[in-house]
Amino acid sequence: MRAVSECNFCVVGLGLLGGTYAMCLKRLGCRVTAVDIDEGAICWAKEHGVIDDGSADAPQAMLAGAHVVVLGLYPGAMMEWVRTHAKLLAPGTLVTDVCGVKAAVVGPVQALLPPGVEFIPCHPMAGREVGGVWNASPAMFEDANFLVTPTAANTNEAIEFAKQLGRALGFARISVLSCEEHDRMIGYVSQLTHAIAVSLMNANANEHLVDYTGDSFRDLTRIANINETLWSELFFANRAALIEEIGQFERSLNDVKRALETGDSETLKALMRQSAARRRLFDKKK
Repeated sequence: MRAVSECNFCVVGLGLLGGTYAMCLKRLGCRVTAVDIDEGAICWAKEHGVIDDGSADAPQAMLAGAHVVVLGLYPGAMMEWVRTHAKLLAPGTLVTDVCGVKAAVVGPVQALLPPGVEFIPCHPMAGREVGGVWNASPAMFEDANFLVTPTAANTNEAIEFAKQLGRALGFARISVLSCEEHDRMIGYVSQLTHAIAVSLMNANANEHLVDYTGDSFRDLTRIANINETLWSELFFANRAALIEEIGQFERSLNDVKRALETGDSETLKALMRQSAARRRLFDKKK
């Protein structure tokens, strides 16, 4: 299999993540084409040198000559695109993705692809509260995690290529785990945190909070400026895991509540010490 820098890429879905992939790959010297329903995104990307060519209505022309196809689409849109356009993929093409859930989509996508086309699922753990290729930036991938989630249908060559891709894109850490492990983990570290941020912003209707709050509230609620279409899809696609994590969080928050209700300062301090120790593990990873 070719090295990443020697491959031609086609990015399907030229949004924030797809656009950042394109920018990083162009820096490596790759030829990059794109497919997106938004002609404005294609024009902007061409004008700013993010892609070599792109189209809103001619996917076959953009896919021609592509060694790797990156699906930068929401889960439902990704399934629909593969169902409609998989026949356009030539044998030997490697397909990957940026999707934030795996168990619900990976098997079906692999089953839809024609013989000789391999789908190696990946998840770049990076993002912003704004979308669109015009907000893309390679800096978003720096010090971030890149997850590769292969199945039994994947070859060792594809898995190694995916790991190489993560490094080439600038990610600091590459991990390999199963789709099921991914979804359990993502339900906690990503989806639960977004659910908490949404809940914090909806728990108090005081419009003057912005005049009084400090950095702690801003930090906790940064991701509450959320894309409701994408995140509702992700929540429902991983519903069982997320419900379980919400229940676990409720039990943990109730530990704090009970300590306050009973005046148990030692338990409250112990919870804080445990929290601080676990948070310091993140700082050691830098």
